[in-house]
Amino acid sequence: MGKMKEYDEKKETCGTICLKYLLFTFNFFFWLAGGVVMAVGIWTLVEKSDYISLLPSSTYAATAYILVIAGVIVMITGLLGCCATFKERRNLLRIYFVLLLCIFLLEILAGVLAYIYYQQLNDELKQSLKITMTQKYMTPGNDGITNAVDKLQQEFKCCGSNNSQDWSDSAWIKSSNSEGRMVPDSCCKTEVKHCGRRPHPSNIYKTEGGCITKLEQFILSHLQIVGAVGIGIACVQIIGMIFTCCLYKSLKHEP
Repeated sequence: MGKMKEYDEKKETCGTICLKYLLFTFNFFFWLAGGVVMAVGIWTLVEKSDYISLLPSSTYAATAYILVIAGVIVMITGLLGCCATFKERRNLLRIYFVLLLCIFLLEILAGVLAYIYYQQLNDELKQSLKITMTQKYMTPGNDGITNAVDKLQQEFKCCGSNNSQDWSDSAWIKSSNSEGRMVPDSCCKTEVKHCGRRPHPSNIYKTEGGCITKLEQFILSHLQIVGAVGIGIACVQIIGMIFTCCLYKSLKHEP
């Protein structure tokens, strides 16, 4: 009986040690993943913030904010997980498990929001982009939208929402402030002052589908990244939660 008990204790100790190192390895990669999640969210908000102002819905920005918050919590949780693992404290493991679950739900939410917005993006852009470009471009208090439109047309080599003719409905183009321009200067292949006065195909971009197609392609590709990162890391967390539960049970005699 004594030998059997000693064998069971050694077996339990060996299993616990293996679980500790598995969970520590998971936490290390989990901490790195948190940095990736946070970086994707910050990149969306900082580098692509101009385009966010052109979208009527805040869903795109919301997915980025969720990823930033989740990334910060992931990095903190990774450190907590290392402490909980090596100190073998069940109360720390409980907190760690709850945080893992919260992050899991946040990232699933970001992935679901990205998927939903992916489905409705085309309709939203068709309804709003032309109105935004023609009614708010170069108007007081809309400097952010003006800069976003100029950046959109230059970066994606397009002109107008559907085509360059859309600018004929622009309040700014119709006013004297346009100084005779037919399209904004940002429509020009070589942007110089007043180049928008000559809307000839040799001078301005005549991209098929206009800026709607270009912006939609950009947002959709980025939503795929956001959704893949959110759901991918959330699925990996399931492994971490399983390891945590197993270690928690193996420490049933500890406080």
